[in-house]
Amino acid sequence: MIEFQTASKTYGQTEVLQGLTLAVEAGETVVLIGPSGGGKTTALKLVNGLVQPTSGTVLVDGRSVATWDLLALRRSIGYVIQEVGLFPHWTVAANVGLLPRLMGWGAGEIDRRVNELLELVALDPGEYRQRFPRELSGGQTQRVGVARALALKPGILLMDEPFGALDPLLRAQLQQELLRILAEVHTTTLLVTHDLPEAFRMADRIAVLVDGQLQQVDTPAELRRAPKSEFIRRLMAAELMEGGSQ
Repeated sequence: MIEFQTASKTYGQTEVLQGLTLAVEAGETVVLIGPSGGGKTTALKLVNGLVQPTSGTVLVDGRSVATWDLLALRRSIGYVIQEVGLFPHWTVAANVGLLPRLMGWGAGEIDRRVNELLELVALDPGEYRQRFPRELSGGQTQRVGVARALALKPGILLMDEPFGALDPLLRAQLQQELLRILAEVHTTTLLVTHDLPEAFRMADRIAVLVDGQLQQVDTPAELRRAPKSEFIRRLMAAELMEGGSQ
């Protein structure tokens, strides 16, 4: 579904991603974790063509991103960021229905899809459709962001620190909600986080990026059992101190 083939990205004299080789299988959730500046967000942006690799190739559905029509590519990929980016003067329904509207769906079809998506993210359509972003809590805003990202039933979901600004209790609640949603929609997901418990809770596999290099990609259990670098050993020690698996 997503494949990085020795993908590198350089900005000026700085190589932020170095020869990344990683395959994300259909329906799998892979979490990218590592220190700030390690190339995680750049990797996400390579998938939807927001940046182009300096060398190497990124494939989506077996095709190089360079050969895709970028508008079509981005409409096939859901993208959720920490800031969410809802239009403040639009209602929740208008924000969630944006992409279907751009695709020329009929009004009735859009209304049904908006209701379906709000129910999926546990927001009652009758209560939330006509609210504006300023009338939402932080957690509700993130749920609307997820709903909007899923509007066109994308095969791929990219998430960049989606819950980073939320308090720990709300963050844990939304992580559980997202696990439920992903189990329902079977979307291939690439998620960036700095939060170690979040990575262990959400991931089928965890990819550790340090200074632009992939140090290890494994299941959470295997990462604990056999860390392959000193950084990952320290990471696992920190994970145990934070309470281990949840």
